[in-house]
Amino acid sequence: MQRTVFDEDHEAFRKTVRDFIAKEVAPVQHEWEADGHPPRDFYRRLGELGILGIQAPEEYGGGGESSIKFNAVVAEEVAAAGASFGSYSVHTNLILPYLMEYGTDEQKQRWLPGFCSGDLMFAIAMTEPGTGSDLANISTTAKLSEDGSHYVVNGAKTFITGGVLADRILTVCRTAPFDPENRRAGLSILVVDTTTEGFAVGRKIEKIGLKTSDTAELSFTDVQVPVQDLLGEEGKGFSYLTHNLAQERLTIAFGASATAAAALQHALAYTKDRKVFGKPVAAFQNTKFVLAECSTELQAVQLMVDNALELHDRGELTVPDAARAKLFSTEAAGRIIDKCLQLHGGYGYVLEYPIARLYADTRVSRIYGGTSEVMKTIIAKDLGL
Repeated sequence: MQRTVFDEDHEAFRKTVRDFIAKEVAPVQHEWEADGHPPRDFYRRLGELGILGIQAPEEYGGGGESSIKFNAVVAEEVAAAGASFGSYSVHTNLILPYLMEYGTDEQKQRWLPGFCSGDLMFAIAMTEPGTGSDLANISTTAKLSEDGSHYVVNGAKTFITGGVLADRILTVCRTAPFDPENRRAGLSILVVDTTTEGFAVGRKIEKIGLKTSDTAELSFTDVQVPVQDLLGEEGKGFSYLTHNLAQERLTIAFGASATAAAALQHALAYTKDRKVFGKPVAAFQNTKFVLAECSTELQAVQLMVDNALELHDRGELTVPDAARAKLFSTEAAGRIIDKCLQLHGGYGYVLEYPIARLYADTRVSRIYGGTSEVMKTIIAKDLGL
């Protein structure tokens, strides 16, 4: 089915991204995987191209675009090339809405120019060793100093994407004692400068996929954060986190759609070229049927994601509908990529082939941003169950 979600501007941007990947990313992708992240200057290069801040206001050096569709184009081109932009998606798709919605004018002036240029890379720290989907259970504390000039942060975070190279980290802390009667109360977001004494990057977590996305454990030992770096109001952190869930889950959904589309293209190319018993693998009826199934399911995913993109641009994407998009697209991507890998035979299990990296990379999409089980719970509540 013909997709109508993108216009000429999106396609021109797509060509820019595609050419950039071919020239500056694909040739060094294996080096980045070995290092565990792209070089720091890579993000400045993304800034030069206008990719990091395309949705940020022009007055701060951004592109001034209101649509998230350009970000979806980036995801599609990165997946199609079997490449990675490291922690780009967290920086651009997750962090910017927080800064735009809750940052003061003074904070925006301090942070957004560097955000857009890549001179300041951001991450967000929610998950703790004992706290995953249950964010109300966060135990990292931030106590206001006696003179009211700064907070003192103590605690630990884990699974923090971009945590190794980040310059600023949106850190979810408990600024009021835990209240069992209202577990969501007392959480705040502090923007921590990673050069501050007492902040430390701990173990860099080794993962089965997303090899160029640095994921780290972080520790905070009496880290002093100026009150000027409180994002929004004290105690409103939980509501801020839930406010951005729709976009976060949409980002994961269109990422899953992109990886599924890439997997299908790789499988088509491989099965047409690879010969078994004297004829191409694609000539066998089973191969044709499997690819037909994958193509059909992919189009269903794309229809749902494209509709979600339109709803988001109109400000109408609800949390339950974003959950539906994430649940369906990530689960379907897992099925599609698994079938496409199977068609590669033994070569599908070899990292030299992009399908193997897609297989490993996509698995976490059913976990982060809220597990598939959490998505089902949200949807069930929306049904009145």
